[in-house]
Amino acid sequence: MTDQPFAHVDRTASEAAVRALLRGLGQNPDAPELRDTPARVAEFWAERLAGYGIDLSAELKPLPGDLAPVPVILERIPFVSTCEHHLAPFEGHATIGYLPGAGGTVGLSKLVRVVQAYAWRLQVQERMAQQIAEALQTYLRPAAWGVQLLAVHTCMGHRGVKTPDVPVRTTLLGGPWEANPPVPFRI
Repeated sequence: MTDQPFAHVDRTASEAAVRALLRGLGQNPDAPELRDTPARVAEFWAERLAGYGIDLSAELKPLPGDLAPVPVILERIPFVSTCEHHLAPFEGHATIGYLPGAGGTVGLSKLVRVVQAYAWRLQVQERMAQQIAEALQTYLRPAAWGVQLLAVHTCMGHRGVKTPDVPVRTTLLGGPWEANPPVPFRI
């Protein structure tokens, strides 16, 4: 799996960059209403990039016991991510699932953590879907799996073509689900 190491946010450098940006935009970063903005923005980005610090090998450990190999599908997991091209948010819902195989079954909240781990990074939707799929394959070794992201990108709605609320769907399927996907993955 192509996981990036934890990206430490240098708050001092981040605050200095925000101050410089404000000056570049013709604003006075020392004005009372902007004085705390650099620190708030640095904190915002530290939270926004927390996904780099999530260890999926620790999160995706199989549950003990002999569990029936039935499909596990979580629908409409909300996420917010950041477009790496414009540093603008995109948000939507993920549907992810798997048919347990050699890697066993994990707790449901762990699947949500997989989505969060990749959403809380600088990202593009296509790569995020691929990374989630790779995490399922690597750690769970499922008999079948599916990932579907449906998101709206503010970089498309607020700049360029200025066309808001156009959802983008990205779907990846593997194993027998590739030819015969369960209902939640059908378009």
